[in-house]
Amino acid sequence: MSLSRRSLLVAAGVSAGGAALAGPAAATAAPVGAAATRPLAADPFTLGVASGDPDHDGFVLWTRLAPQPLAEDGLGGMPSRPVPVRWELAADERFRHVLRRGTAVASPAAAHSVHVELGGLPAGREYFYRFRVERYVSPVGRTRTAPPPWAMGGPLAMAFVSCSQYEHGWFTAYRRLAEAEPDLVLHLGDYQYEYTAGAYVAPGGNPRDHEGPETVTLANYRQRHAQYKTDPDLRAAHAAAPWLVVWDDHELDNNWADEVPERPENPQPGFLDRRAAAFQAYYENMPLRRGSVPRGIDMQLYRRVRWGRLATFHLLDTRQYRDDQACGDGYRDCAAAGDPARSITGAEQERWLLDGFRRSEARWDILGQQVFFAQRDNDAGPATVTSMDAWDGYVASRERITRGWLDAGVRNPVVLTGDVHAHWASDLKLDYADPTGRTVGSELVCSSITSGGDGADSDPASHPFLAINPHLRFYNNQRGYVLTRLTPRQLTADFEVVPYVSSPGAPVHTRASFVVEDRVPGPQQTYDRPLDPAPARSGADRGTDQGAETVDRETTRP
Repeated sequence: MSLSRRSLLVAAGVSAGGAALAGPAAATAAPVGAAATRPLAADPFTLGVASGDPDHDGFVLWTRLAPQPLAEDGLGGMPSRPVPVRWELAADERFRHVLRRGTAVASPAAAHSVHVELGGLPAGREYFYRFRVERYVSPVGRTRTAPPPWAMGGPLAMAFVSCSQYEHGWFTAYRRLAEAEPDLVLHLGDYQYEYTAGAYVAPGGNPRDHEGPETVTLANYRQRHAQYKTDPDLRAAHAAAPWLVVWDDHELDNNWADEVPERPENPQPGFLDRRAAAFQAYYENMPLRRGSVPRGIDMQLYRRVRWGRLATFHLLDTRQYRDDQACGDGYRDCAAAGDPARSITGAEQERWLLDGFRRSEARWDILGQQVFFAQRDNDAGPATVTSMDAWDGYVASRERITRGWLDAGVRNPVVLTGDVHAHWASDLKLDYADPTGRTVGSELVCSSITSGGDGADSDPASHPFLAINPHLRFYNNQRGYVLTRLTPRQLTADFEVVPYVSSPGAPVHTRASFVVEDRVPGPQQTYDRPLDPAPARSGADRGTDQGAETVDRETTRP
């Protein structure tokens, strides 16, 4: 069987060890005195390599040294000294044409993580990178720069993912994503989960367990991030393409809101310390630029990434600045959800987003964010029963942003969403009470990588939410991701699914495909795979209430 060079990279990403760079370091020479000590006794590249936040002339290269990744102190078995890390950037995966090289320092204060921020590179190019520490060499990663700001560039293959609970299954979907060879990956949150082993159990049981207690301290969060990256499928996905990452709630605590923990009736006196620890560990383990270095309990994560004139990605943070969920969270018929003073983004981020709409010259404006944007009413009667954790709990906030892209004349607004552990597609409306009102945007929602366990196929039309909410176009409760292709004329979206995650090695197939045409808001279905003939289907196929299943899945440790 012939293999493409990118397929070879996927294989390389799970084999040889790796090298890293330190902290928010630039590509500068490092002092050598710190290296004049005992050499490392084992491969420090157990967590792989990654790149992220590409623009037209550069990106971030990342690694973290951890010869003993599950060490309880969160320091990965590294000595308490700075370690020089050499890095190389090449035009080819065999490194015959090395374009840049340098050295950075991995320090104990940053858990021996390395962030090398490169600039001044030619636009619209593919690159390869690796690290070295002493006698150890990292796996090779593939990355790329965006097109020039004035150019449309070629088609963009972009995947988006969310919700990878390590205990709920194997990360096979990450492996299949890497094999799809995307140009760019968006992770929309719930990259890792905070629970101790057995606290959050998937239907049918958990095939593997978390190490350590529920994450509260910096050591806990560092250990948990390291455990996730010991998974070879996740490492392969990171090595295959640059990532844009934003968090949701489980990177800290389920359904947290600003400075309020999940259950304010059960106070966490150390919650702000916990928040600072989670933010620090998140930065250390993600390919983020120095502008996202945490400052105590604050971290700048919302940002804008331009892909030439083809697309602008507005990456949102719907956790750090939001008002607390109304009416005690959950699905509620709640008058407070419509309070115009309530915000899911906070005032400053909202102004930043609306200003970005006004300034945008992109063909596609993509909002990469966490929770369901369109209305999803759970009541067929006169009441409006919706999720208080989603934009439904912040109705005025949603309306201001929707009006913002309309007033700015945004050509093609598309919202990308994670969080709910199922695939959905939806028209976006300015007034959801008027089903005949015009469609003003598109929402595509990816399922989880593993969260919720295997899931099962069903007829999308059998889900009661689609009858109650006619703007909803599709539903599927299997694990997977969404693979999109952007051109000036259209955005296509393939909803990819794996039939199981309770054991490794599942195949992947396209469950449904949608297209959004230029200047024609709303996703239109172009392909619908016949139902999986396996007997274990969900919802109406088993005589159960899929609406109730959805509410339970989204409100029971989601």
